[in-house]
Order: sequence, then structure tokens, then C-alpha cells
Amino acid sequence: MTQGDSHEEPVTVTDKRRIDPETGEIRDPSTGPAPSGSAPEPGAEPAASAEGAKVAELTADLQRVQAEFANYRKRALRDQQVSAERAKATVITQLLGVLDDLDRARSHGDLESGPLKSVADKLVSTLEGLGLTGFGAEGDEFDPALHEAVQHEGDGSVPVVGTVMRRGYKVGDVVVRHAMVGVVDTVENADENSDQPAESAE
Repeated sequence: MTQGDSHEEPVTVTDKRRIDPETGEIRDPSTGPAPSGSAPEPGAEPAASAEGAKVAELTADLQRVQAEFANYRKRALRDQQVSAERAKATVITQLLGVLDDLDRARSHGDLESGPLKSVADKLVSTLEGLGLTGFGAEGDEFDPALHEAVQHEGDGSVPVVGTVMRRGYKVGDVVVRHAMVGVVDTVENADENSDQPAESAE
């Protein structure tokens, strides 16, 4: 070995393996192994922050769309129920004239027996099953929201139904026809006032 050989340049060995034997990760051939303790690439943190903001924005949009869809479903179901109730009330209203005829026949004793009684009972039962209820009877307190007064007599201050010319009907809570009645004004607590002297005498 000569003296010049002792000053040879050190041999540099380049590891060209694509997989790091220590970490098991794939190396980037364009950059080579990064030195340990190296700082993160410039712009990495701002990019991560922007991505997080985008995810939050998309999540908020998704939640808003879900809430709008839930409200739409509720509104659609409510509108559907209202439409169904209106259609049912319209059909029932067309049959009220038949019920009036049956009421007149019943008042004349024509529905006490026979096949017509069976048909009348089935019709009334079916309509009641759809939510139809009748109102308007003699002695009921007069209610302008339910009764249509065509006659008025008496000098009292308490109006009550005296005569029923035509029954009224409701479907659920909706009045489909007012009762046509004659109204009699009675004296409030007339019976109680007549009993008071006798009670006080005791």
C-alpha cells in the first residue's frame, strides 16, 4: 500500500431499496430518505387546517339538508291528512240528505222493522265509523257555532233549543252542517229561584 492510497476518498453507499427495512414504509425515490428530526414540509399545517374546515362545512350542510328533509316529510304527511279529511267530509256531506230522509222515516215509524231498518242501521254505523257525529236536540243550550236559529221566542236571557227542524253533523271536530233549530229564551235559574222562599222559610 502506498502513501497515496491512505488518502483515498471514503466510499459512499446509497441504499436504493424502495422499502425501508427499519420502518417498513415505502420510500419516495425522488426525495430519498429524509434525515431524522427533519421539520415538516412548509404548508403542511395550513393544508390540514383548510381540510378540517372543509369537512366541518360539509358536515353542517349535511345536517341542514337532513333537517329540511325531516321538516318536509312532516309537512307532507300533515297536508296529506288534511286532504284526506276534507275528501272524507265532502263525501259524507253528500249523504246527509239521505240521513234526513231516514230521520223522517224513523219519526213516522217506518224504520221500526223490515229491510229498510237494516239498511238504515248499516249506513248510520258506517258513517259513524268515519267520524260522523250528530248534534241538535231539544233542550240543548243554543250555540251559534253549532246551531242555526230560524225561530226565536221567549222573554228570558238563556237561549235553549226548542224545536229541531234539521240535525247538525260534525266529522271529528269540524262542523259539516249546522243544526237548524228554533230557539226559546228561558229565565236563568227560574226553578232555583222558585224554591228559595220555601227553603228560607224552613
